[in-house]
Amino acid sequence: MAAALPAGASWRCRPMGRAVVAASFPVPRVPPRKMAAAVRGAEELELLERLLGLPGGNKYGVQGERKVPVLQTNNGPGLTGLMTIAAHLVRQASKEQLLGSTAEEKAVVQQWLEYRVTRVNGGSSKEDTRTILKDLNMHLEDKVYLAGNIFTLADILMYYGLHQIMVDLTVQEKEKYLNVSRWFNHIQHYPGVRQHLSNVVFIKNRLYTNAH
Repeated sequence: MAAALPAGASWRCRPMGRAVVAASFPVPRVPPRKMAAAVRGAEELELLERLLGLPGGNKYGVQGERKVPVLQTNNGPGLTGLMTIAAHLVRQASKEQLLGSTAEEKAVVQQWLEYRVTRVNGGSSKEDTRTILKDLNMHLEDKVYLAGNIFTLADILMYYGLHQIMVDLTVQEKEKYLNVSRWFNHIQHYPGVRQHLSNVVFIKNRLYTNAH
């Protein structure tokens, strides 16, 4: 099992996924693949901070074998988990509409946030990736956003979680999962979402036809 961060330690994430140690203590020995996952988790939360217009400055750590993000707070215990921390940042920014307005919308947002953490983060094989894209493609067949007609936190975190997957897709695969491609292209052009992440290129005249 990878070593946990010592008490009071923190990771800070800079644009382009470069991490530095904010405190003066030995760097824990974490396998490179898991280190990259930890940096991505912290980077997502900093991207979300900027999207929400928050001042930043939060300190993020990682916890456990799966390197779950932790927000270290000055008052009281830290917050654990991508979903929990992201929802906290949304409330901190007074943008609760991103969590859904009606009870049904809130339930759908929660459902896709859980999917993001359990399936997208947990997927490790090409078969896992195909299943994720197939699920999303079916869901988005008649929807603009994951929760229907409103842009929510689910769209933001799913976009960040799928970014590298979409970068690696071939033109044929993008057309196979046309509903996902259409949604992803829309989200990456939503004001403030993409930031420094690379733009994924799609053939636009294919995105907005009914041909599959």
